[in-house]
Amino acid sequence: MAAAPLMAGDGVAPNWTPNPPPFENPVGPKKKGRPKLGTQHISDDATLRVLSGLGVNNICSGKPGDKITDPGWSVEGLTKLRERVEGHGIRLEMVPLPLSSAYITRHEYPDIMNGKSPERDRNIDDICKMIQNCAKAGIPAVKYNMSILGVVRTEASIGRGGAKLSTFNYAAGKQDPPLTEAGPVPADVYWERITHFLERVVPVATEAKVRIACHPHDPGMPIGKGWRGVETVLGSVDGLKKFVSIKESPYHGLNFCQGTVTEMLKNPGKEIHDVIRYFGTRGKIFNVHFRNIKGGFLNFQEVMPDEGDVNMIQAARTYKEVGYSGMLMPDHVPRIDGDQGGRQAFAFGYGYIRAVLQMLEQEG
Repeated sequence: MAAAPLMAGDGVAPNWTPNPPPFENPVGPKKKGRPKLGTQHISDDATLRVLSGLGVNNICSGKPGDKITDPGWSVEGLTKLRERVEGHGIRLEMVPLPLSSAYITRHEYPDIMNGKSPERDRNIDDICKMIQNCAKAGIPAVKYNMSILGVVRTEASIGRGGAKLSTFNYAAGKQDPPLTEAGPVPADVYWERITHFLERVVPVATEAKVRIACHPHDPGMPIGKGWRGVETVLGSVDGLKKFVSIKESPYHGLNFCQGTVTEMLKNPGKEIHDVIRYFGTRGKIFNVHFRNIKGGFLNFQEVMPDEGDVNMIQAARTYKEVGYSGMLMPDHVPRIDGDQGGRQAFAFGYGYIRAVLQMLEQEG
């Protein structure tokens, strides 16, 4: 039996100002965007052939490696990756840095978020080298996370057709043990670690002309409470506004996970459009995880794009309105029995997004 629709939780949702100042574009009026169908996927040749056949012509590849010493992060390795992807008629728009959304003990470079010196500076130097190598290999963007908790979820719920839905209910969650291996991480400590990273990395990305796209903390938690001693400072719209203002650069922005951002909101279907406008008019949206939810702050389910609380067609129109021309990609698809690796669910997402984009094209 399918779970009943969720209502937004009663936690303390962060406040934010939805109305940005007028957009200032030194080169003229803002043009309408042309979003593209994309994906983040494994990038072996067999998968690329399928993606090409489905009309997915823009991708974020799989991770080239876990450390700078891995051959995939050399200029030669990155160039071969780009050329192989292009051989299938697909543009390599982005690669993931080894700063994943994993829990801190499974992180590739845990000392960056643990704030452990001097190891974190050596690790940040590795990240800078990866960005520079991407530039030399002709790869225009990277994505990354600044995660300690990873992606926090509670017990899955059941949705359409018996699909298992990734679910979060703060009140029902067990914070056990009460602290992570990172120990207490209050907001000021977390911001220091993020700022230290950006102070070193943003100038390198700017010089290399490689966009660096950070994913929000998933999900947002109550301010002053957090989760297991960690304040998720990138788990609110105000937190993301502060984040993009640190070391201002046109190459410093967001991997804008629409699903995660809607999880921060009391009324996602109504509020998400002004959030898109805030970051989109400032040129801070570098990639979009185009997924939908039922519910809202502290209590939600991740569902197929056609059945959630956000009007995804209208959301796509808003991206177009603000001039966004990057990728819209499926993410966190429901788990359907018999659908190995979620491939069919992702294919549904590709078809859905392509149809939405065709509608936008016809609208002019």
